[in-house]
Amino acid sequence: MRKQILGAIALIMMGLGACVSKPQALVATVEAVIEKPAPLILISIDGFRADYLDRGITPNLKALADSGARAAMRPSFPSLTFPNHYTLVTGLRPDHHGIIGNTMRDPRRPDERFRLANREAVIDRFWWDDGKPFWVSAQARGLKVAAMFWPGSEADIHGVRPTYWMTYDEEMPHPTRVAQVLNWLDMPVAERPDAISLYYSSVDHEGHDYGPDSPEVNAALADVDQSVGQLIDGLKSRGITANIVIVSDHGMAKHQPETFVRIADILPNDSYDLVAGGQVVMLDPKPGHEAEVNRILIRNKPAHMTCWPKGKIPARYHFGKHIRVRKIVCMADVGGYIVAPSRDNWMPKPEGGSHGYDPYDPHMQAVFIASGPAFKSGVRLNTFDNVDVYGLIMALLDLKPEPYDGTTRPFRPALKH
Repeated sequence: MRKQILGAIALIMMGLGACVSKPQALVATVEAVIEKPAPLILISIDGFRADYLDRGITPNLKALADSGARAAMRPSFPSLTFPNHYTLVTGLRPDHHGIIGNTMRDPRRPDERFRLANREAVIDRFWWDDGKPFWVSAQARGLKVAAMFWPGSEADIHGVRPTYWMTYDEEMPHPTRVAQVLNWLDMPVAERPDAISLYYSSVDHEGHDYGPDSPEVNAALADVDQSVGQLIDGLKSRGITANIVIVSDHGMAKHQPETFVRIADILPNDSYDLVAGGQVVMLDPKPGHEAEVNRILIRNKPAHMTCWPKGKIPARYHFGKHIRVRKIVCMADVGGYIVAPSRDNWMPKPEGGSHGYDPYDPHMQAVFIASGPAFKSGVRLNTFDNVDVYGLIMALLDLKPEPYDGTTRPFRPALKH
């Protein structure tokens, strides 16, 4: 409605022409006094497995689910943090938006390595420009977006950052994060964000260190839930009704140490170039070793892992065409780990947990909750792919989406209009 009113005013001003000296200023003034529609708050709770919601320790999240819609959501392959966060805001598979792993290389820049700890790479649009996150499109169409952390939000993707954004600080306390979100909502109407992202990492960290069934994960769940409660109370005290969409990037599986594989025990030294170890690894055989590496990994099928040539990854994973995907891709069995060579013989914590495995495994399912004026209450949706969330975001912002890999069909039973 806001866009239609402003459009009509603009046409009237154009028609008046000579009678109004500054029609653009008048339109801006009118825009400032028209109350904005319900803001969108997009919350990511990293590593929140779908079934965590039923543990009885997240009453605020459960209340949002009961007053709106919930579902188990299937991550994209590989089920890792950066690829899936970018999928959620672009609607593209990692193979299409280019963030194919938490660590990756690009043959166009052979001396560089993208990884979470490399801030210079994280803020470089080169790695991100194959996708267009919703905030780029939203701001091009006159909306404002604020990011309380989100992978990609610190880079000038297509030359654009969110209107308001923060440098990632893992140590920032949860109350401070929520306070910043509420501060943005306290801004004058003309400056207030139409959409805000909010990110929590603690559930994922505790899951990695102690496993998904640990007291530490439960404590992290309760803490994040309390923080979400702080946000809800802040919205109520301000009389703000928001559409709140809560997602996670993936689930978490308990480590099975007996399935850990040292790649140095499988392949001869200097026969391969490995990007990084993990649940999904990508490597290139070195010149002259192609037949040997392919025989060991592809034909002989080592225990506790599955390997494919780049062009023959199963179609259900929608992966293997991007230039950054290496010649061989291997995935560990659920609970396993493919360990890269290291000077200190590093191994994952046996009592810990991981993700990155087959997105179709129930342990990898991510949570989805949506509540607010756009949603019916008490709706339980069927499992859907996380590429669909982008279309929902754009619909809630009343924007036409860029071409993407998903659809809004899974959300129709939950939407009022």
